[in-house]
Order: sequence, then C-alpha cells, then structure tokens
Amino acid sequence: MRLFIVDAFTSTAFKGNPAAVCLLEDRVPDEWMQAVAAEMNLSETAFLLGDSLRWFTPKVEVTLCGHATLATAHVLYSTGAATGPVKFATASGPLTVNRMPDNMITMDFPAKEVTPATVPDGLEKALGASPVSVGRSSLDLLVELESEEVVRSLTPDIPALAAIDARGVIVTAAGSATDFVSRFFAPNVGVPEDPVTGSAHCALSPYWTARLGRDALTGAQLSARGGVVRVTLDGDRVQLAGHAVTVVTGTLHI
Repeated sequence: MRLFIVDAFTSTAFKGNPAAVCLLEDRVPDEWMQAVAAEMNLSETAFLLGDSLRWFTPKVEVTLCGHATLATAHVLYSTGAATGPVKFATASGPLTVNRMPDNMITMDFPAKEVTPATVPDGLEKALGASPVSVGRSSLDLLVELESEEVVRSLTPDIPALAAIDARGVIVTAAGSATDFVSRFFAPNVGVPEDPVTGSAHCALSPYWTARLGRDALTGAQLSARGGVVRVTLDGDRVQLAGHAVTVVTGTLHI
C-alpha cells in the first residue's frame, strides 16, 4: 500500500508538521495501524480507506487532527485522486476539504469553545511561566501567557505537564507579525511538543476572535519547525487553511 510523508502548514520542505499518510487497500486491525504509527514515530499517521479517515499518534488513536487531514488532502490532490471538495468520515463527524487556486487547502472543522477554568495544580511550575488566563475546550487546556516572547522561550517540564487532565496544553499570546502565536504540548497522547496543530486552532480561533473582534485571523505556531495556520470562524465551525509539501513517497511492504 502507498505511503507518503507530508509537511503540513508550510510551503517549505522540512518545516511545518510532518504527517505520514497511508492509503489503505482493505480493512486492517486497529493494532496494525497503531504499530505503523509507532514505526513512523511522527506526531500523527493518517489512514484513509475510501472516505474513512483515522489518525494515530505513536501512542493512541485521536479523535481530531488538523495537520494529518491537511496532509491526506494534499496527497489526494497532488496525485490526481481528487480535484474538488472531499468529505472525510471521521470520529469528529464529516470533515470537508477543498483546494484553492493558489494550492492552499481549506478544511471545515468543528469549533471548540473555550470556557474559563481554574488554574490546575502544578501548571505554573510545569510551564515555568505565569498564566494571564486559563480556559478549557472539550479537548485541551488553553493558557494565555504575557507575550509572544514568553511563549517562544518556554522550556516546560514535559513529564509534569502529563499530570494535567487534558489531551494537551495550548499556550498562546498575541502575536507581532501574526494575530496570535501558540505552542502545543501533548505528552498524554505521546506527543511532547507538536510542531503545528490544526485541531488546537479549533479552540484558538474562537478564543482570539472574541478577543480581537475579527473572524478571519492568522496564527503562527512557534515550535522549532514552525508553521502558519489561517483560521476563519463561521458559527460553530472553523475554516482552517494552509499549504503542504510532499517529502517522501513509497510503498509499505507489510
């Protein structure tokens, strides 16, 4: 079966967030997909069978993943397997993707409302920074910090963050060159720091729209690889948009 590695949310190879994409020919056991994801050792590996799309970290299956969805759509468009809108069936419901004339790919995702929350015990020590505010989405803890520079320079205690009851911890601040910046730490699902996280932007979009008063925003994720996610809030949905680059194509001989 065909296997691809795609750098998502970037137009430059070796930037953004790499995802593996496996085009399945038949149904396979969940344990096999988990083993392949562990072998790939990327933050997510996507498995596509027909219109059914699933995502696995090296440790667990996840219910929503932006960059691996973008990578899968990029594979379909770049190989000629798709030309117009594509609707994937996923654990988070139907997700529709489309390619724009400039080759940017848009993805229709569920918005994740962020509600105010108390600061979890140990969070400030684990981050090494004092929160401005803390909220929760249905997936993650969202922590606003004082500035872009504080977000950029964080060196958190990753094992301590694993004690936080959430899929992951989003840290964010207002941006200088972009509307906002973020980083994403998810040791509970086997991803110490994710390079660029589409699903985190499902919460960042409504959070910063409420703060800035604009529906269309641009976010930069300040990981070592870096990446840019364009977001547009539309009611209870978020349009995520970005570019992608194929860096590896091959065949999985299993």
